[in-house]
Amino acid sequence: MNTFNQIIRGVLFFVLAIFGMIMAFVFMVSTAIAVAILYVVARVKGRPFGVRAYWEERRRPAGGKAAFNTKDVTDVEMREIP
Repeated sequence: MNTFNQIIRGVLFFVLAIFGMIMAFVFMVSTAIAVAILYVVARVKGRPFGVRAYWEERRRPAGGKAAFNTKDVTDVEMREIP
């Protein structure tokens, strides 16, 4: 009986290991497809593709404007602090 339980546990472990490897393979393939799509889009738009270019683009303010536009402020509430 003990041998039978060990065989069942071994088969279950093997099936779970195979299932996990299949899931990891699907994840790697989907990631490769996503990176390929990002690469093609960057090439079509004429932008460089890479971590450094992405980081430099994200560090610049949007449109080179200030982060806060004072023209949008229409009302200011002031309170006295005792």
